This record gives sequence, C-alpha cells and structure tokens, in this order.
Amino acid sequence: MLHPKKVTALPVDATDEVKQTNEIGMAIPLLEALDIAGKTITADALLTQRKIAEHVVARGAHYLFIAKDNQPTLAADIRLHFANRGEPDFREPLSLAHGRLEARAIWTSTALNDYLDFPHVGQVFVIERQRIDKTTGKASTEVVYGLTDHSPESASPKRLLAFNRDHWGIEAHHYILDWNWDEDRCRVRTGHGPENMTRLRRFAVGLIKAKSNDSVAATIDKLARRVRRVFDYLLMTDNAKPRASRSAAAVG
Repeated sequence: MLHPKKVTALPVDATDEVKQTNEIGMAIPLLEALDIAGKTITADALLTQRKIAEHVVARGAHYLFIAKDNQPTLAADIRLHFANRGEPDFREPLSLAHGRLEARAIWTSTALNDYLDFPHVGQVFVIERQRIDKTTGKASTEVVYGLTDHSPESASPKRLLAFNRDHWGIEAHHYILDWNWDEDRCRVRTGHGPENMTRLRRFAVGLIKAKSNDSVAATIDKLARRVRRVFDYLLMTDNAKPRASRSAAAVG
C-alpha cells in the first residue's frame, strides 16, 4: 500500500501558524489517513518512537520497530539480552537473489516485556543476515535488533522474520533511489517539484528493471549523458528496432 505524504509543515492547533516538521512529525498524520486496524506497521529506527507506538496500538494495529542508537538505552538493553544467544528460534533456507546467497535467522524473547521503557512490548528480537556475493565470494554479516507489540501467540518467529523481510523490500527501493540519484540530498523543494522528480526516478527504476539484465546502477552508468544510447535503449530509433520491422518499413 502506498500513501505518499510530503514532509513539510504542520498547522499549530487553534492558530493560523505552522511549524516545520520531519519524518517523525509526519508519521502520525500519515497513519491517520489510513485504515490500519489489524495491520502490522513496520518502521526503521528513526520512527521507533513511543508516541508512534501508542498511536498504532490505540488504532487496533501492531508495530514492529528496529532499535538502534537513536534510542541508545533501548538498543543497548536488547543487545545485552541477546549477547549469548544460542540456536535461533527460526532460520530461513539459504536463498539466491540479486547475485548473492543469503541466509537469515531470528531469535525472540519475552523476558524484557516488563522491563523496557517502551509501550506495549510483546517481544524483542534479533535478526542476523549472512550474505555471500557470488561474483567475489565476499561474505558479510548484519545484525539488527528490534521490538514488537505482537505476542508469541499472534506472531511466531517465522512471521516476525517475514514482516522484517517485507519492510526491507520497500527500504531497498529507497536505497536504489538514494544510491543512484542521491535523492535524500536533492535540493528541489518547492511546489510539485519534489513529487515530480521522485516519480520520474521511480519510473526510470521500473523501466530499467523491466528491460535490463544489469543492475540499475550499471544501466544508468551506460546510459548517462548519452542521449542517442537512451533512445536506442527505449527502442525509439530505427537503429534499435528489430531487423524484421526495419525491413518491413523499407519495403513499405
């Protein structure tokens, strides 16, 4: 489900004034426009905020948040709890995608439910991702910590891991936009400019993924500042048309 909302200014209650805000300030107004009852709201560490958790649960939804050092005590408590973890509660089979082998595992616990200074905690978890690049053989491991209001009865370790995978599928798309076009630092900020630019970038990503076997970054590198090659790539020139089509056009 997509419901984009511009990060801008919010009205001050009972006044004509507005105040500048950021992604944290826009999270609840965005959620208010959606029917979230029964859904699980996932977020990265920036939005791991008590007010947002309270709002989500009060609306009959669930949250699954990542804990990092913007919430240092919360992250440290969860990290310490899992310092000597044993076998995972669930491990996904090894998979191959995007030129790399990936294996993910999750550990969960209810031991901190009454200890953490965060509302409605039902479980904490740690997820470990192990990746091997098929081309280079380089191996890497990433560990993330998090919490959710889901109880073990409402969300098993397997289900929590699926929620997290779905979330990072969306984050990966934002990563492509920022990596290739430095979108987070784009200086187009007035009128409909920001929306128009991001829609063009998303359109380009979708087009490249549909037409190319190369990565988005590799395709952009091949086409950048080469107008003729872009038209060939989009099959908009006679040179790029299939041979049979060119022959028919010549006969006609």
